[in-house]
Amino acid sequence: MEKSGQILFILKSLLSCIMIRRCEEHGCFRGESCPDCNQEGQFILDDEREERLGRFVSGALRHFPEKLGLSMYIDGWVSINSLTAAAAAKYKWPKKYHVYALVESDKKNRYEISGGKIRAVYGHSIDVVLDYPVYEGEFAYYGVTPEEVDPILEDGITPLKQKYLHLSTTLEKAIEVALIHMENPSIFKIDVQAAIEDGVNIMVANDDILLTEEVPADYIVEIYE
Repeated sequence: MEKSGQILFILKSLLSCIMIRRCEEHGCFRGESCPDCNQEGQFILDDEREERLGRFVSGALRHFPEKLGLSMYIDGWVSINSLTAAAAAKYKWPKKYHVYALVESDKKNRYEISGGKIRAVYGHSIDVVLDYPVYEGEFAYYGVTPEEVDPILEDGITPLKQKYLHLSTTLEKAIEVALIHMENPSIFKIDVQAAIEDGVNIMVANDDILLTEEVPADYIVEIYE
């Protein structure tokens, strides 16, 4: 097999593992077998439809709900029935259980469902006011390019395209996230408790991500380069 053919085969093999299935005992998962009991489970979505629905839900809940005719509460919640209807109007096949399966199987915890409503946990470019608990840890971390270090030490950190700045709860996670976007990141260590005591609202989105509207430069206590 030629090299290009081998690469294509590997990519297809990786994509085939994205499918969503449902284990009767442990719920929905992504892959070919349940990670808890190794059972095959019931097929829910193939990789292509999972990707299409994922992109649709992300856009609807983070970026353009009005474009899809969705009514969103100020804290980001949308009726799951309305979201499913909008998805079905575009793709015909989505059902409500597809949306539930997408959320339940998402290891990144990008969405949450409660009381017949759904919202994105983070990543909004639209104006929302999220209401998560205040972080109780001591520090947070944020990766930037080396060229951004001096301006940030002068002016602080603010979000560019999103409503909230996304901080990492650990140095390891900050490095992992930064390496997706840049080759040689510098990582800021932020004194979260000092910032919160001074009135900066820093919320817990999930185990890895904190949200805030800004980090003044005074709370940057160390740089890892």
